[in-house]
Amino acid sequence: MENIAYKNSELVDILRPLDLGESVAEADTLLEVARVETSAFTDLLQDRVDLIPGTKGSGKSALFRIFVDFLPDNLLKYRKVVIAHGVHSPGDPVFHAFKDDFAKLNEQQFVSFWCIYLVSLAHEQFIKGERYSDFIKDAGQEVESFRVACVNAKIPEIRAKKTLKDILQWTLHVLSNWSPKLTYKSPDNSGELEFDLFGQKTPLKFEPEDSDKERALPQYVNDIKESLEDILKKSKLSLWLMIDRLDEIFPRRSELEKTALRGLLRAMRFFSSETIRVKIFLRDDMLDQVVRSENGFTALTHITVRQADTLRWTEDQILSMVVKRIFVNKEIAEYLKINYERLEASAEYRKEAFYEIFPPTVNRPPNQSPTLRWIYNRCADGRNVVTPRDVIDLLNRAKQKQQDDFMANAVGKSEWIIGPMALQYGLQELSKKKRLTYLQAEFPHLWEHIEKFVGGKTGYSESAMQNILGKDWKRVSDDLVSIGLFRKTTIRGKAVFGVPFLYRQGLEMTQGKK
Repeated sequence: MENIAYKNSELVDILRPLDLGESVAEADTLLEVARVETSAFTDLLQDRVDLIPGTKGSGKSALFRIFVDFLPDNLLKYRKVVIAHGVHSPGDPVFHAFKDDFAKLNEQQFVSFWCIYLVSLAHEQFIKGERYSDFIKDAGQEVESFRVACVNAKIPEIRAKKTLKDILQWTLHVLSNWSPKLTYKSPDNSGELEFDLFGQKTPLKFEPEDSDKERALPQYVNDIKESLEDILKKSKLSLWLMIDRLDEIFPRRSELEKTALRGLLRAMRFFSSETIRVKIFLRDDMLDQVVRSENGFTALTHITVRQADTLRWTEDQILSMVVKRIFVNKEIAEYLKINYERLEASAEYRKEAFYEIFPPTVNRPPNQSPTLRWIYNRCADGRNVVTPRDVIDLLNRAKQKQQDDFMANAVGKSEWIIGPMALQYGLQELSKKKRLTYLQAEFPHLWEHIEKFVGGKTGYSESAMQNILGKDWKRVSDDLVSIGLFRKTTIRGKAVFGVPFLYRQGLEMTQGKK
């Protein structure tokens, strides 16, 4: 497309209503109309995956919201029922209110907790849900069997609608009723004896405390689960229980979080039939933390067989996301005479439309990357992961900056709707935000090491890393590489550590090597 000079006064009116959406999925109003269907979306839709890992901002919560908020009615046409885990808003305090209760649970008790909790969500949202009443009207006998199984498990029938807090309260209450026992562990760790409150001795268990051996599902839960499956079979339905925001509900990087997540992953194997599936959206660093624990996680095999690839976005997918979000705004689409059918069908046309908004390069040629590549590379972390969240943040800041500049010079003309200076400003502000909301907020245990690089160079040799980080430099540098702060490469047999563009300005770095 041929570029022309635009009047700044016109562009102010075009940019003012331009909505690129929000970088946080829970607040994003464009999630449905501007969604990009990645391989993870397709695999989830076709029930090929149950565990969806991804870095923060990679689109896990967006994918969760698409299935929970926008697709349930469509999926129900194909006899699929989607039930959502109760935490939707960031920082939801409900789980934190029960922190002391959770701290008393071991891993096996967490397995039971998650089983009861998931079944209770199905009870509350599916069996008692008005949306599904017509679908299960011929399964009255099976529903009654389900209620009897709940009564046998000492789970009370509460006719009124329950909140998430109610569900958690009675889940923990049921769990406590199942475990009225005292445990005596032998001094040599050769086994343990358990006594219930009536003094009944249970068999001696010859297994170490940290054994990874899988145990059978508690009989009460098994009866409830089987009766739930009978309802689904009778109604010719399948049930997906979806869980997101696990980084919000337990204290981060605590033993409690690790124990709770290990219990959840183990509980997944009890819900792996054709009629019931648990779908978990989990940050990849949290999954890695659970798997890399000292005791290992041999039970992970049954999970990884249905694990999606870690969510990653290609340059073409980022292009699709950007142009969909820009041209869902009718004012700018009409101003540039965008053809929506071609935009949807042609990758080449999407690129043409992109360069109607942005300049061909950000920096002066020659030998400069095209602007799309520039955005993609500047948003890549040390693992070459680019997230929609970071791209949206950069472009929102750039749009605001460009709008202010046009207003300050309303009588002027511009060749681009969002120009190079605005994009560079967007990167600068994104980098500052990443320092505060990611490096400092998400990794406080590493900040004392990260802080040593503030005001430093962008590249470091092994000897420089050793001088800065001290005798434990290898372990610390591995941690910094794993969170994406550094990109580790090898030159002539020696490791070289480079800080990606994403973090350089936020950490006040200057180009160069040490």
